[in-house]
Amino acid sequence: MENKQFRALVVEEGEDKKFYRSVQTRKIAELPQGDLIVKVKYSSINYKDALSAIGNKGVTKKYPHTPGIDAVGVVEKCESNRFVVGDQVIVTGFDLGTASDGGFAEYIRVPSAWAIKLPSGLSMKEAICFGTAGLTAGLSVYNLLQTVTPDKGPVVVSGATGGVGSLSVSLLAGLNYHVVAITGKEDQKDFLFSLGAKEVKLRGDFSVRTEPYLLPSAWAGGIDTTGGVILENMVKATKLFGAVTTCGNVASAELQLSAYPFILRGVRLIGISSQNTPVNEREIIWNKFASEWKLDSLQQLTKEITLDEVSCYLDKILAGENVGRVIVRMEMN
Repeated sequence: MENKQFRALVVEEGEDKKFYRSVQTRKIAELPQGDLIVKVKYSSINYKDALSAIGNKGVTKKYPHTPGIDAVGVVEKCESNRFVVGDQVIVTGFDLGTASDGGFAEYIRVPSAWAIKLPSGLSMKEAICFGTAGLTAGLSVYNLLQTVTPDKGPVVVSGATGGVGSLSVSLLAGLNYHVVAITGKEDQKDFLFSLGAKEVKLRGDFSVRTEPYLLPSAWAGGIDTTGGVILENMVKATKLFGAVTTCGNVASAELQLSAYPFILRGVRLIGISSQNTPVNEREIIWNKFASEWKLDSLQQLTKEITLDEVSCYLDKILAGENVGRVIVRMEMN
């Protein structure tokens, strides 16, 4: 099996220190060590993949490299007792696609501890429509639910047309929350309303740093995917004993907040790190996706492409032009 060939997107660093991408033929023997070999059926495109593909050394330090932090496929070999040949599995996060070659390939080799068996009631295609973005959204919603129930008032979602944001809007709407969606894409209002948002507000209204330590109470909680000033203003406008989750820094990693939202209103700021979430906690979220959180809007959220189209869509996500989820079908028709 070590000599088996497969196709993969490879990012290489040239002598000019620039980074180049191409679809190449590789062998299983060239993959990193691990006790699990998976034939990948689907991957998906995430912002972190795009950073890896342009040589961001904070994401990927060694090249040549194959990005792709998501993979769903079928077990071809397992040296542990966790899985048997033919099992359908989900692999997201950990070092997949960052420090270890990832899912933009027809095969991956990883530690079996990184994988989760696909829950019954969820197809491989449905699973990849969620992917890391869905797991992050699910963890955000799950944590928000512990403090903010639908009867407490509106909840706000930033970066609402992105992967995590659009899935968060859909999940919250399905749980009967009044969702306020924040977006920089004015032409996508109808898309967000179709996902269940009750209100859509433009990012520009939230992107100005305000002087007050607190803003008038506007919502019971929120899910932030952008960081920076938008997160600051979300926290400042959260009601008494509300909560805001945060999982991204595409706007900025810097925060300028006083202690007042936390000590006067009892607001909770909850960090979400789906990459490092233990497997048992991941399984809770994936099982919810297969049952009570199953989404009818997945197809509406998703565009399907081939491995040969991945490079183009990595550029789109870096340019802020992507809407919803983009999944990658490995098998060629």
